[in-house]
Amino acid sequence: MASVTGLEGIIAAETELSLVDGEKGYLVYRGYEAKKLALNKSFEEVAYLLWHGELPTEEILVNFRAQWSAHRSLSETLKAAINLLPLECDMMSVLRTAISFLGTESVKESAWPPQYESVLAYTALLPTIIAYKYRQSLGLQPIEPNPELDHVANYLYMLTGTVPQPVHVKVLTAYFVLAMEHGMNASTFAGRVVLSTQSDIASALCASIGAMKGPLHGGAPSEVLHMLAEIGTKDRAEAWLIEQLESGNRLMGFGHRIYKTSDPRAEALRQIMTELASEDPWFELAIYVEMLAVDLLAVYKPGRKLYVNVEFYAAAVMRAIALPKSLFTPSFTASRMVGWTAHLLEQASCNRIFRPQSVYIGEMPAALQQP
Repeated sequence: MASVTGLEGIIAAETELSLVDGEKGYLVYRGYEAKKLALNKSFEEVAYLLWHGELPTEEILVNFRAQWSAHRSLSETLKAAINLLPLECDMMSVLRTAISFLGTESVKESAWPPQYESVLAYTALLPTIIAYKYRQSLGLQPIEPNPELDHVANYLYMLTGTVPQPVHVKVLTAYFVLAMEHGMNASTFAGRVVLSTQSDIASALCASIGAMKGPLHGGAPSEVLHMLAEIGTKDRAEAWLIEQLESGNRLMGFGHRIYKTSDPRAEALRQIMTELASEDPWFELAIYVEMLAVDLLAVYKPGRKLYVNVEFYAAAVMRAIALPKSLFTPSFTASRMVGWTAHLLEQASCNRIFRPQSVYIGEMPAALQQP
């Protein structure tokens, strides 16, 4: 029997939400190329698409954004719960605890199947939770949500207290759209498994956050950030990359477990950074380093077909907006909340409890052994 350790290659569900084709380099959200959505649509528009199956009209979008904004503020009880957590508590643990607490605030939160209003509320609240705890950890007063700003701009505003630059909102929006959904990954699967037992949405989201917290899944692109910081300027790039390759070291941000060709998420971020390169020196450096690295990898590792992945450009995005490393994975989580909740709604619509089998490879009692 072939090994199924890790369930690699095993089909666990049918979905209308997304297609991840690593051989051809496709990422599709409900019939739309994700990279085109990232370049042309807002975070709210793509969230609506994943939740409802179609892009919103202008009239629907206005109402949708108003509903979204109405769910951003933290209740006083949730603030009190967060205040009880140690200042040094890592942000993913804060998110897991906050979501669990929210699941106790009303009877409807423990209802099955999950309700759309809860889906919207959890997604709208997550950036506020992150910003509240982040500023608290720095000894700063929290910033209340700004109803005039969209989801991504408001997140940056609540972190800093300053309305962000349009260029930073544009590039972070593109990254958030590209990160919001990616098939049956570990955190999505964890959430669907929990919900399949007819558990509540908060429990399912806690499972997803728990999976995302693990460094093998939600590990931030900090190593890529370190690489770009070490290179520093374009004139140092070629010598630095050659030294790494001749020493047998891996170039971080190249190669992907799923994509065997160019990562479509990286393609979209490269395109938008190329358009905005004059706005931020980190964009220009990242584009230049990728170009050099791909050429050098073809020489030093022929036949490997190592292409840039989304983490490479995500690192440049995070550096450009001055997001601290401690917020990389939480910010990824704030985006992926859309995909998780879309999967939970889909799971509930055609539910069947997950119950895989295992293969016993231990000893058998003598009395049960075959003669």
